[in-house]
Amino acid sequence: MSVDGWNTVLVLGGIRSGKSEFAESLVTDAPVVRYVATAPEGDPEDTEWATRLAAHRARRPGSWTTEETTEDPRRLADVLESAEPNEMLLVDDLGGWVTVLLDPDHQPADDVATIAELAEAIRGCAARVVLVSPEVGLSLVPTTPLGRAFTDALGAANRAVADACDAVVLVVAGQPVWLKSVATATEPSAPVTATEPSAPVTVTAPTAAATAPVVASLADTEPTPEVQLPDVLTPTPPAAPRAEPGNPWAAPTMALPMVSTGLVIQPGMELPMPDEYAGPQAVDRLATLDVPGAGLGVLDRVVGFAAATQGTSTPAAWGSVRVLLLHGDHAGGAAAGTVAGESARRAAQARAGQGALARLAAESGASLQVVDTPASAPIEDQPALAPEQVESALRYGWRLAEQAADAGVQLLVLGACGAGTEAAAAAVLAATAGAEPPAVLGRVITDSGEIDDAAWMIRCAAVRDALHRTRRSSRGAKDILAELGGGDVAVATGVLLGATARRVPVLLDGPVGLAAGMVSRDLAGQARHWCLLADHGGHPAVRLAADVLGLTPLLDLRMDLGEGANALVALPLLRSVLALSATLPVHPSLAGTDDTDPAVDEPESTDPSYADPDLTEPDSTGPDFVEPEPAGPGPASTGADEQPATGWRAG
Repeated sequence: MSVDGWNTVLVLGGIRSGKSEFAESLVTDAPVVRYVATAPEGDPEDTEWATRLAAHRARRPGSWTTEETTEDPRRLADVLESAEPNEMLLVDDLGGWVTVLLDPDHQPADDVATIAELAEAIRGCAARVVLVSPEVGLSLVPTTPLGRAFTDALGAANRAVADACDAVVLVVAGQPVWLKSVATATEPSAPVTATEPSAPVTVTAPTAAATAPVVASLADTEPTPEVQLPDVLTPTPPAAPRAEPGNPWAAPTMALPMVSTGLVIQPGMELPMPDEYAGPQAVDRLATLDVPGAGLGVLDRVVGFAAATQGTSTPAAWGSVRVLLLHGDHAGGAAAGTVAGESARRAAQARAGQGALARLAAESGASLQVVDTPASAPIEDQPALAPEQVESALRYGWRLAEQAADAGVQLLVLGACGAGTEAAAAAVLAATAGAEPPAVLGRVITDSGEIDDAAWMIRCAAVRDALHRTRRSSRGAKDILAELGGGDVAVATGVLLGATARRVPVLLDGPVGLAAGMVSRDLAGQARHWCLLADHGGHPAVRLAADVLGLTPLLDLRMDLGEGANALVALPLLRSVLALSATLPVHPSLAGTDDTDPAVDEPESTDPSYADPDLTEPDSTGPDFVEPEPAGPGPASTGADEQPATGWRAG
């Protein structure tokens, strides 16, 4: 869509304007969609109305759930108030809701109070909501009392809902026109100053507007220094992809089958690999730079990784960075020891630009995108997700990476916050690497800093029971995600695959990203070569998964600020290393008349036309080969060697 950062949006339009189709396009690829139907069934003999309802039902994907509110208009407010943060609600439409509200069976009723109740429920709804409503203000005043009552009630409902929503769009002849954006939906008590964004998100609607970074005053009474908040983005599910020229999903980044429902993610995909020559060339080039001592040490791996992913021996520091924070809870024993609602508080904190992750993102100039993932069922009793939810979550994660690549993002930082994520990652490791749950489950630390061994044992038991339940199940990637991984691991796997397809490197941090890396091996083994691990954070699951994937942590900080935050702490250091390697000159002792960099010289040609004629056909009558005398001291010599054995230039 053309406005980022919304949580609730009202879609207005006239009859046959395309408002419902546009609203559906906003939620098509959301992981969890609940369709709230408000229209009454009508007269059984009205076949035309029945045909309309059937057409609406036929457009809904099978993974959507449907909720009816025709029996009681007040139930719509109850549905909104009870919605979960990981859900996407589509209410279609308020015209049907007002029709039921004015029905004599529901009278006498206080229509004004019911509408106010609905608006208040929208303001407090934890889920993302798209509401559809007819715009009746452009027609003539009805000539009947009932018609006037309907238009008055619907007009009042539209005004109240529009005031409660973050964004409002009017659809005219299939073309959306945004009437209210998030920038204009601020509360009077919290004034904000908008500035021009540096990297707006690529969107699907024709009009382009982006979420601006926010600069807010911390107090109204005293002048205080302004605090720069990160560019907080909200994921916008794009419309269903179409196999037509110019569609970003048809870009030649990979060879994948496409069907009418969208992208097909399947095992054995052939995705791009980093440049196998640029990485070693960049590391060799470091030995020629004017650096004292032994150079960059183990951080030369950062230069090699960046060079391989950028396809150049002189990689640049990552400029545009986006943090994807996946929020999704796991029910059952996996979440033992966690405080109820704590993960939702962390996600809301990040959305508000507060907390450690948001502050670190602001310091690094990175944008922050909080992504709600499907909630996972107790893995000890049943599969975490349904198979269709796994498919939707994989495609959703892929498209998040696509949106980042289209917005010019050069590095993704993948993190997660959710109850039970460590236990789910341990279950994935046990299924993919044969690990024992107690060996990969970290200790449970309470809010007061104490170790909760009882909660740790419950988590171990939940993982053990889940593995026993699935002992005869397939160990394919999608089966593991459905049975054990859950929504956040599935979305993270899709992000890794999508980033690989678009050649965007990913900085991993925490068990969820590493578990996704383990699962992605079965779908596309190339994905792990686009991943970098800054720090293991003291997590045993991260240590084991990194060892299996061949990802050596660059640092050993042992911080535990939450997934994503540890990587942002290391990001300035990694950027400094890349900037240093790209700008330092060649050491004077190695500078000569030949300007060619020895690390990137072309290999000698094997073409016979370039061969020395004296060497192409050796003379059989010549003397036998004689071993030449060494030019310097050999291994058995006691003389001093003039060059260090490591190959690095001496300081």
